[in-house]
Formats: sequence, structure tokens, C-alpha cells
Amino acid sequence: MSDSRLFTDFHERLMKLSHSTEFINESRDRKLAALTTMCATALDVERVSVWHLSHGHDRLTCEHLCIDGDTVVQDKALELHAREHPRYFEALGRARLIDANDAPHDKRTASFARDYLIPMGIQSMLDAPVFDGARPSGVICLEALQHREWTLPELSFVVAIADTISLINTHTAWLESKRKLDYLTHYDSLTGLPNLHSLRDRVEYLVSKANRRRQGPFALLWLDLDRLKTINDGLGPQVGDQVIAETGERLSNLQINGKYLLARIGGDEFALLLRASGDGHGLDGLVKQVQQSIQAPFVLQDQHLSLTASLGICRYPDHGHDAETLLRSAEAAMYHAKKRGQGQACWFDSSIQITARSRFALERDLRYAILNDELTVHYQPIFDGTGKLMVSAEALVRWQHPERGMLPPIEFLEVARGAGLMNELGDCVLRQVCRDIQVARERQQPLPVISVNLAAEQVLTAELPERVAAVCKNFGVSPQALQFEVTEDAIQGDSQTLRTTLTQLVAAGSELAIDDFGTGYSSLARLKSLPFSRIKIDRSFIRDIPTDEDDCAITLSIIGLAKGLGLSLVAEGVESLEHEQWLQSHHCDYLQGYRYSRPVCFDDLCNHFLDDLPRPAQDYQI
Repeated sequence: MSDSRLFTDFHERLMKLSHSTEFINESRDRKLAALTTMCATALDVERVSVWHLSHGHDRLTCEHLCIDGDTVVQDKALELHAREHPRYFEALGRARLIDANDAPHDKRTASFARDYLIPMGIQSMLDAPVFDGARPSGVICLEALQHREWTLPELSFVVAIADTISLINTHTAWLESKRKLDYLTHYDSLTGLPNLHSLRDRVEYLVSKANRRRQGPFALLWLDLDRLKTINDGLGPQVGDQVIAETGERLSNLQINGKYLLARIGGDEFALLLRASGDGHGLDGLVKQVQQSIQAPFVLQDQHLSLTASLGICRYPDHGHDAETLLRSAEAAMYHAKKRGQGQACWFDSSIQITARSRFALERDLRYAILNDELTVHYQPIFDGTGKLMVSAEALVRWQHPERGMLPPIEFLEVARGAGLMNELGDCVLRQVCRDIQVARERQQPLPVISVNLAAEQVLTAELPERVAAVCKNFGVSPQALQFEVTEDAIQGDSQTLRTTLTQLVAAGSELAIDDFGTGYSSLARLKSLPFSRIKIDRSFIRDIPTDEDDCAITLSIIGLAKGLGLSLVAEGVESLEHEQWLQSHHCDYLQGYRYSRPVCFDDLCNHFLDDLPRPAQDYQI
């Protein structure tokens, strides 16, 4: 048969197999078996195998072996190591084919001769790499017991089979990624329980089912662990995660009649969805059962921890006719329970509804204020170690509400966080700061470096550096005019996005400070690896110095840590002469607090603090 006819015949076989419904629906192992069997039969070759290449490209592991057309089950997978066969691995990394007609003497395959090729009687090999994109990820290997001159149609056929295996691997990886994504979308990775997304879907289904079939009511319990933040701060987030995981297990093991779903809905919060009696108040026994389960001591790291939970309860259809309303009602009831004290439970009622509506109205007004740049910024000066020379200022957001007056951040930041508005709020603050820098420059009163706070949501957004650069460019402000403050809690994770974002901000010219240092959890390794240049000691440690020995010891350790890492240090909350003298005696670099100034509006900053400010060494203008 001519080469052209062989070429066509080989590829027709492959196309017929790979496009058949049976093949497409088979598992990866069955697909490899079909391909290797077809290859062995079509080319009349004794051994065909498929190998996986390790990520380090230093080891091949046999995944599938076909001998004389039959799949061989291996007791132990064969392995080849680059250190023992360097020329073969080198050729595999750069060649499209390894066609060793005389395998025992070919320099690429000769290292296999003594222990493998000669004992097995193998004379010729034909290997084609399998690729993952441009990276070799494996190989299909043909071994003949007689000397063979591999023809062009055979070479082309084996390359086509290798490419088919590449496609199978890609499709398998895609299916696995899809499965993992689907799991992450619907389940909590720490507890394995359904997540908020799954809970919302289930509530929507029950509402729809109740509307269609006129079925009875159901209830939603929203549970929040009390004091978990204290555990995280005192023992570290790993212990907190163990508490959450065990809580999920305890709740899962409760024998509850009529349970529809148990979900972890984020942080230290869980939800329980279940059938309810006509008046709904038959759930009191269940509430007691849930609370008793949580109150049993947690034994972690040789410590006995006692916890309680706050519960909010709502019922369909009395407290909502759709999933979103029911979720908000249960959450609002939980917050109302928490206000009563630890370990309390609360049913949703009209008074809570009024409070919830007030919160929703505040959220609506906040959205409008952010959209229309109606937030303002006050500035608290930061002084040098003498307490006499202002060297920078911290920007603090304020909101002049049309009905409630001037609101400090504590009044609306949690509303913004709950509504997913932290990125937009941060952009709004940055625009106002840059606008003020621009105005001050036009007045011939250039501002010092301004510190701007970043929320955890912002630093975990990959687009943050681009957004900062765009705002700065729009107002003609250099990023060097800005310093960004990130709370210690915001850097607890070891995310690549976090590292990249912070590194890009510094590369653009801004400096970074860790705010509220000492109140969260951060390892020395993380502090060393992230590009911070300043630490701000939280005011809670400054408040009782020099009389409180523990606070003095903690503050001294933070000062020593900063000096050791080559970081400058700011003490927040300096309110008295005693605070100032103690910090000066221990060489604190910068001081901030009511002893020097409360946060002031932009005009007051310009009128009262800029006259004695030394002219900047450079104009922070683009």
C-alpha cells in the first residue's frame, strides 16, 4: 500500500474512533485503552504505553500499558527518572518525535538497554510527546521486537494519537476544574456544608414549591457564634477554623425532624432550613437543642473553650415571600438577639422589621452618596517624634447625611461592607483625597503625604493598582503623594492577589503601612515578605501606658519589631503628656492623636497646619 494510502487509512481509523459517541462518553482510562489497542493493531507493534511526565520534568510514570493488543493491569506503576536517563529526557523536552530505529544503540535510548530493552527483546522505539499547551506532559511509547524503519505515515499517525491524548487530558482537566468550581460555588471548603449560594437556591425552591402545591410553612434559623473573634485574636485563626469545623460537625449530627438543609453562610455563621408547625413556635425545643450543642466545651490545643451562639429565626410566609427577604429577616433577627447578650435567640417581628428597613434605607442612601461623590474626608495630622512638626495626615471618611447629619465611619462602614460597596466607597474616598491635593496645590499650599485606608475587600481586588493609577492620573496627582494603610486583619491570608496588589502599589511610588498593629494575627514571615515600610500601633495599647505594664511590654515589643525589620513606627491614640513622654523616651518615630489634633476638615487643615509645614522636596504632581 502506498504511503499516501496508508496515511489516509491511519487517520480515517483515528477519526472514526475519536468521533464515535461511545468513545466520547468513555472514561479517560477506557479512551487510552482504545487508542493504544488501535495503535498496536494498525502498526503491528507489540507494546504501546502512555506515560505521565511530572511537573518537574524529572520523572515519567506509566499510566497505561498495552501488550499484543491487550491492556495489562500493572501491580506497580513503572517509573523512569531523568537522573538515570538524561539524554532521553533531554530529547523528550525538545523533540516532536523520538524515532529510535536501533533503540539499544541510539544515544537517546541506550540507557534503557541493559535493564529493559535487551531483556525484553525490544529493537525499535517510537515515542511522541503529549503536550499541555506548549509544555510536555507525557509521552506515548511504541516498542517493537524487531528492527523497524518507521515510515512517514507511521510517524504522522503516532503524532496524531499523541495530540488526541493531549486533547483528552485537556478535556479531563476542564471537567475536573468544572467539578471543583461547581463544588466551590455550592459548598463551603472548610466544613463541606452547602454555602449561602446553595441555601438561597434551596429557599427559592421551597418558596416555589409552596406556591405551586399550597404546602405548609418552613422556618429559617440564622446562627452566629459569639466571641469567635476573641478566639482568633488570642489563639490564631487556625484555632478559629477548628471551632467552625467542629461546629459544623456538631450541627450536622443533630437529629432534627423535617430538616431541609444545614449551610455555612460565611465567617462564623450557619443557617438551618426546616419545616415549621402552623404557628412556628414549636421550634423552641430545637433552638435549645442547637444552643446546648454549641455550649458543650471545645477541646482544642489542650484548651477547653466555651462558646455560645446567637440565633435569629424567621418563618415563611409570615416574614417574607421570597428568598432574599427571608434571608434578610433571619439575619436581622440574629443581630437583634446578639444585642440582647450572648447565647440569645430571637424571632423576627415588626420592631426588628422597622430596624431592618432603616438599615436598608441607609444602604440605599449610601449607594446614592457614593455614586454622586457626596462622601467627605477629614484629616488627622501625624507629627514627628517631637510632637511639634506635622509630617503627614490620615484621611478619614465622613458622610453628611441629608437627614441624620454628619456620620462617622462606625455608622455606615458595616452597611457598606454588607452591601458589597467597600471597593466603590474606597474609590470615592481616593477621589476626594486627590481632589483636595489638587486644590491645595492650586492654593500654593501643597499637602504632605496623605495616608488613605484600604479595606480588606480592596487589597484582595487585582484591579486595585489600576484603579488607583486612573484616579491619580485624572487629578494630576503622583502616587508618591499617597500612603496606603492596610489593617493587620486584611493581610491574614497568604493570597497571591494580595501580594501582587501591594507590590504594584509600592512599585507605582506609594508607601504602605500596617494599621491597628497588634490587634490581628500576622506572622513575621508575612511581615517580612510584604512591602510595608511603616507600622501603626493600635490605640488600645497606648491608652493605658505608662501605668499598665502589659501594654508597655506589648508596645515595647512592637517598637523593637519595627526597628528590627527596618520599619518606621506611628503611635495612634496619643492623648496625654504622659503618653507622649513615654513614647519619646522609647524613640517612637511618629505620633498621632487628640493631644495634637482631632480629625479636621480640609479647610481647617489648610488654615491651621500647613503654614509651618516645610516645603516638600518634590512636587507630587504628574
